[in-house]
Amino acid sequence: MASDFKVLRRDMVRRLQTKGIDEPAVLEAMLKVKRHDFVDEALQAQAYGDNALPIGYGQTISRPLSVAKMTAALQVQPGLRILEIGTGSGYQAAVLAAMGAEVYTVERIKPLYFLALDRLVRLRYFQVKVKLSDGTLGWPEEGPFERILVTAGGPDIPVPLLRQLAEDGILIIPIGGKKREQSLTRIRRNTGKWYKQDLGSATFVDLIGTHGWTHKKLEASPDLQSVIRSKLP
Repeated sequence: MASDFKVLRRDMVRRLQTKGIDEPAVLEAMLKVKRHDFVDEALQAQAYGDNALPIGYGQTISRPLSVAKMTAALQVQPGLRILEIGTGSGYQAAVLAAMGAEVYTVERIKPLYFLALDRLVRLRYFQVKVKLSDGTLGWPEEGPFERILVTAGGPDIPVPLLRQLAEDGILIIPIGGKKREQSLTRIRRNTGKWYKQDLGSATFVDLIGTHGWTHKKLEASPDLQSVIRSKLP
């Protein structure tokens, strides 16, 4: 059966290539990480199709194409410190770790946190650190981070994440005024300013937390609002 999964992983990577994913490091990591280890046994046969799968508590493991696009947009390099918001199954964190990153990932749902922590340790992803918390607040005591990846869609960019993004850093987040209707957005920090770039439409589970959908929409402080531009000059 292990050989069957290996063949299915290769097929998945070939499909990603036909859909425009051409970053060798991303493809290599997704070939290496066993996606079937991150879903329930009953769903393992579906693990390498291009679809999201339920992981419980109203959450999903993102479809491989979404994982590949977000990872490629993040421009991962070995040794980077990456903050992930929304651990979920732990699959995205494992892909980042397979690319040589030091990963800090935050999950708000306690059962998913414990399942992901156990899974990542069992699979020996020791360079991934997991925290149970409100992800919209980030992980300030471990920041700043060269990269930040948010795997849920929110109404706006959480201000704490902007503050925890290192100089020359990149933040990827789906944002939009309606739930499940977002634009995948890349934020770059350059010389103390933040620049925004739209990477296309996206649909993700809801970003829940202080700076997410369960609270009144919070505006960025004036100093941040004044420097979030549309694109780098």
